[in-house]
Amino acid sequence: MTNETQIKRNPRVAIIGAGMTGILMAIKLQEAGIRQVTIFEKKDKIGGTWRENTYPGVACDVPAHMYTYSFEPNPEWSNRFAYGHEIFDYFQRVSDKYGITNTINYNEEVTESVYDNGCWHLQTSKGQMLTVDFVFNCTGILHKPAFPDIKGINSFKGDMFHTAQWDHSVELKGKRIGIIGTGSTATQVIPRLINTEGTEVSVFQRTPQWIIPFPQKDYSDKDKQRVRNNPMLAPLLHKFYSKGFRELFSKLVTGSKAQQAMISRLAKWNLKRSIKDKTLRQKLTPEYQVGCKRLIINNDFYPAIQKDNAHLVTESIDQITAKGIQTKDGKLHELDILVLSTGFDPFAFMRPMNLIGRDGLDINQVWQNKAVSYKSILLPGFPNFFLMLGPNTPIGNNSVISMSETQADYAMQLIEDWRHQQFDAVEPTEEAVKAFMAYIKKGMPNTVWVTGCNSWYLDADGDAASWPYSWEQWITDMKTPDYADLQQHRVKPEPAISAA
Repeated sequence: MTNETQIKRNPRVAIIGAGMTGILMAIKLQEAGIRQVTIFEKKDKIGGTWRENTYPGVACDVPAHMYTYSFEPNPEWSNRFAYGHEIFDYFQRVSDKYGITNTINYNEEVTESVYDNGCWHLQTSKGQMLTVDFVFNCTGILHKPAFPDIKGINSFKGDMFHTAQWDHSVELKGKRIGIIGTGSTATQVIPRLINTEGTEVSVFQRTPQWIIPFPQKDYSDKDKQRVRNNPMLAPLLHKFYSKGFRELFSKLVTGSKAQQAMISRLAKWNLKRSIKDKTLRQKLTPEYQVGCKRLIINNDFYPAIQKDNAHLVTESIDQITAKGIQTKDGKLHELDILVLSTGFDPFAFMRPMNLIGRDGLDINQVWQNKAVSYKSILLPGFPNFFLMLGPNTPIGNNSVISMSETQADYAMQLIEDWRHQQFDAVEPTEEAVKAFMAYIKKGMPNTVWVTGCNSWYLDADGDAASWPYSWEQWITDMKTPDYADLQQHRVKPEPAISAA
């Protein structure tokens, strides 16, 4: 045994959340030989957003071969844009393959994480207390449903549920259905509701969306076999779609005038050729620049909204009553079912968990005015805490898996340095966080997010909590930790622990 191996420490690690990122981190830690890993999952199975969202038509809006772990290509996709159940099955297979599934603490939520004396002390909903060296917060971006603040919402006597809490016991056939919202989720579920036998569907639209077409494709058994037989084909498809989407959509939102002009023409052409009725087309025409809100890729919404049993309501909602929705013009839209497609709180992150950092810092106080971080993953005052997919991660029409893998590689470099006793605790300096946020702000004027629309990208101050530069720049910036930006602590002497 070499001297290097003798002094290499093994950390105790907690992972909060067993969705896509939580599974990824469990695998990365396992591959590094780190065995003291505890995974907490608030529900009874893995999957994150693909467990939660089971509404009719749920699918990913990036191509399936792009939406996989880089180390686990999947030849079994049935469609170019995979539906939710197949994505969930993919993560289940990966979790099973790497032995993660049976190691998870299910139905156990971390209610509090407190940093004290060089360690994190966690408390769970089951009363368990755990002390660890590192915490990975893998709760995801869209895990806390947002409910509309509408007068009388609790007075409705019919069936009412959020799209992320779909009630499959409710019969849809022959029902009068109202749905509030026209975002990405709504454009997937609305056609399914309209195409259900005997329904009358009222779509309550506050803001129309720009929609572009991208042909769906069914993969035959022959297609799947071709990918199985050629191990290089799935990685090539991953690379092909990733490059294409980044060229199209990343450049669209981060300032390429050519891409903005091209996608704008495509979206406007799609609207004009799809909606023949000029009055309806006008109602569906956004007043903001293409890309200012998340661009929707969908082929079904425009045909469905023109059917006789579809009713687009653009009058503002006044209140919800026992019988339905009353709009500002005084009309009562009587409903049997009310679906809330009103999105999520994108700034919840680890909350409602109580997070207390160094010297009693409370995350709710630190983030009282704005959610800030260093490189979207580290928080000042919260040593050895990794906020996966934090503020200003390059969310958009990209694969979130690629983002998590990039952050995972960055975090694992810090953990390896800890194992070699370079430090006991690490966090970004206040100056580094300010510099990072200034860097983000400097890039924002070139993006479409500041062109005048309201979207879930924007925080309470109207600042976009997204990434204003290219994907390539993101990769470069996240390649290696810059210790000039990091504050290293020696907390207490550590005994030498041999690596497993």
